[in-house]
Amino acid sequence: MMHFSHKPMFLIFLCIWGAKAADPLGKFCNRNTNISSGGKLSANIDKLLEELALKTPSTGFVATTYGKDQDKVYALAQCRGDVSTEDCSTCIQDATKQIRQRCPNQADARIWYDYCFLRFNNKSFFGEVDTSFGIFYFNVENVTDPEAFNEELGALMNRIRAQAVVPKEEGLGKGKSVLSPFVTLYALVQCTRDLSELFCAQCLAVAVNNFPKFCSNRKGCRVLYSSCYVRYELYPFFFPLDSNKTGTSNAVKVSVYT
Repeated sequence: MMHFSHKPMFLIFLCIWGAKAADPLGKFCNRNTNISSGGKLSANIDKLLEELALKTPSTGFVATTYGKDQDKVYALAQCRGDVSTEDCSTCIQDATKQIRQRCPNQADARIWYDYCFLRFNNKSFFGEVDTSFGIFYFNVENVTDPEAFNEELGALMNRIRAQAVVPKEEGLGKGKSVLSPFVTLYALVQCTRDLSELFCAQCLAVAVNNFPKFCSNRKGCRVLYSSCYVRYELYPFFFPLDSNKTGTSNAVKVSVYT
C-alpha cells in the first residue's frame, strides 16, 4: 500500500462526465525539461505526434522514436482497448493537438483522455512501470453496503487484472458483477502494451491499492497512471454498453506526485 501523506495534493471539484471530447482528464508537463520552441528537439516532437495521429488508430497502440543523439524523442500512444477505430482516431487527434498546446515547451509530457493516452519524452521509458504521477477521480457518493460492495469489487478486480496480463488480451481486462436485480458493478483495467506481464501486474496492483486511500466505499473511481489505468462504476462505461442501463456521476479529481 502506498502512502501519500507527505506528498502535495491538488483538489479540483468538477463534473467531468459532461465534458467535451477535447477536454482531457488530466495532463503532466515536466517543468524540469523545458526546451526551445524552435529547436530541433521540438521539431522532432511535432514529427512524432504526426506519426502517432496517423498510425495509432489502426492498431490502438504505437511506441516509436524519432531523431538521434540529444534530439531523439520517444513517444507512446494507446487507445482504450474496447473503443472503436473511429473513436480512437478522434481521441488521438485531440491528444496530439492538446498536448503541445498545454505543454508547449517540455520534453516530457503526458495527456489522459477517456478513450486514449499519449506521452513523449527525450529519454526512453518503454517497458518501465511509471507510477510517479497519478490522477484519481472518485464519485462523491458512497455505497449503501460497503462491506458487501468491497467484497464484490475485490473479486471483480482480481478477475479482470488476471485477464489483463494474458498476452492475447494486450493489457486489457474488463467485466461486470451483478450486485442486485437493479445494481451492476462495471470495471475495466488496462496497461500500456510495452509492459511485460509482470510489470503490468505490478502497475495494476499499485493502482488498485489506492482504492482505500482515495475511493473507499465510493460508487465510482478511476486511477490513471502513465503505465496503467483502472476504473469501476455502478453504470456501464465500456463497450459494448448495456443498453438498458445508464448513469452519470459528479466526481472529485486528485493529482498526486510520488
